[in-house]
Amino acid sequence: PADDGDDDDDDDDEEEEDEMIGPVPTAAAISKSANSKSKRDSDDDDDDDEQDDGIDNDDYDEDAPINKLPHSHEVEMRHGSKAIIALASDPSGVRLASGSMDYNVNFWDFSGMDKSMKSFRSLQPCENHPIRGLHYSFSGDMMLVVSGSSQAKVLDRDGFEKMECVKGDQYITDMSKTKGHIAGLTGGCWSPVRREEFLTSANDATLRTWVFAKTKEQRAVIKTRAQGGLKTNPTCCTYNREGTLIAAGCGDGSLQTWDTRKMFVHTTHCIRDAHSKGSDISCVLFSYAGFQLASRSTDETLKLWDMRAFRKPLHVFEGLFSRYDTTDCCFSPDDTMVLTGESLPKGAQQAHLYVYDTKTFDQVAKLPITDSHVIRTLWHPKLNQIFIGCGNGVIRGLYDEKRSMRGAKLCVVRTHRRKKDSEIVSTTQIITPHALPMFRQEKTRSLRKKLEKERLDPVKSKRPDLPITSGQGGRVASSGGTLSSYVIRNLGLSKRVEDDQDPREAILKYAKEAAENPYWIAPAYSKTQPKPIFNTEDGEPDAKKAKGE
Repeated sequence: PADDGDDDDDDDDEEEEDEMIGPVPTAAAISKSANSKSKRDSDDDDDDDEQDDGIDNDDYDEDAPINKLPHSHEVEMRHGSKAIIALASDPSGVRLASGSMDYNVNFWDFSGMDKSMKSFRSLQPCENHPIRGLHYSFSGDMMLVVSGSSQAKVLDRDGFEKMECVKGDQYITDMSKTKGHIAGLTGGCWSPVRREEFLTSANDATLRTWVFAKTKEQRAVIKTRAQGGLKTNPTCCTYNREGTLIAAGCGDGSLQTWDTRKMFVHTTHCIRDAHSKGSDISCVLFSYAGFQLASRSTDETLKLWDMRAFRKPLHVFEGLFSRYDTTDCCFSPDDTMVLTGESLPKGAQQAHLYVYDTKTFDQVAKLPITDSHVIRTLWHPKLNQIFIGCGNGVIRGLYDEKRSMRGAKLCVVRTHRRKKDSEIVSTTQIITPHALPMFRQEKTRSLRKKLEKERLDPVKSKRPDLPITSGQGGRVASSGGTLSSYVIRNLGLSKRVEDDQDPREAILKYAKEAAENPYWIAPAYSKTQPKPIFNTEDGEPDAKKAKGE
């Protein structure tokens, strides 16, 4: 029995160590209150110190929305000088991609960056088109690039192009008959269910679904219609988390959704006056649970909708100035908060990031971010870090030392390492006195002396041919001043030709010698015609008679 009693005591001790469930017994409550009283007495000094520092543990609520917001520390990444209108991160949180108005896409790797925060790659995938949207696939191995052109592109993780959508025929009026978009793109995203399917929207009043494996054809075409059946351009598009709904914001201020399990002939939901007519809906986003929908527009409003009662918005957040048609919003990972940025109002010094509670619709925080516009906002659910794209080409990263994981926290503790001199291989000369002449290397000389030596070399300096001789007064001394004399001197006679001598005198000096010693003509006529006969008639000869005469 004694052993049984000891076993019972051990079991009681184990039960006391465990957390009690249900109402507390009286004896246990008394002992617990006594222990807590002694503990409070022992911790009085610590409580006094905390009160002196302004910290009250009773008022601190860990589940409060403001305490869930990671904003205790901040980092800055410089993309360029133009506004950042596209921002995306892969599901693992290792890579971050940013797109700007300067046509560049920068890739950031948190696992390899140091505290200098420099991107490891920058490229222009769409030539001279601004990058309107970047979206990583749910597997993280591909990235969709939406630019101002009519053709979307798919890149791999390293930025190499894998696919380009087909451009449609702009002379066909029926948009369902064209093979692709014929106007500039406005949005795009990946399907959360089908791995290789993605959605695009353009200013040709259509949304199109594509399959990565089939680059030459589209999967489906959705036409957006305004009230009365006229065309209206979609300004943004998205899938819900289950991939069963496609939502689009249109230029006429309407929100339209389609069921992916049915034909895209009629809309599932259509709110015509969701936003002001003529204002672009810059972002449409479903919550993680899928019950709420947030829409951001250039009419300075952010509206929260309930998909179970989609006729009227749950709440309208006003006074949010937006200058860019790519200003977006995002939900917190637990759907308790919604975030959006504002463009810099006229006369203001800083633009802010607004955080609202999705249940009470109260403003949780108003964080000053930059002295420019706040355009893109991204809250990564795995890293628990917020990345903000600004109008001055800067990406702000907000994180918390306790709640955030990896990401920017890995980079701020790394220092930039300089390359060691021992690792640099210099080209040193090895002098061997007994080497052959063909293997000998010239001694290193100064650059000026080397250039002077090459200048004196007619082959290396490519010196033109020198003139024959130096003449005077425009005459060539070696061969007279005429072309004939030059030809005779260089190509004909070998003797020197005196150009100053009279030709008649030169011939007459041989007349006496020719008369006394004839050689060519006189000997030939001395026998046949010793007496010369000359023509004495001055008249003209008779004209020849014609053949007919």
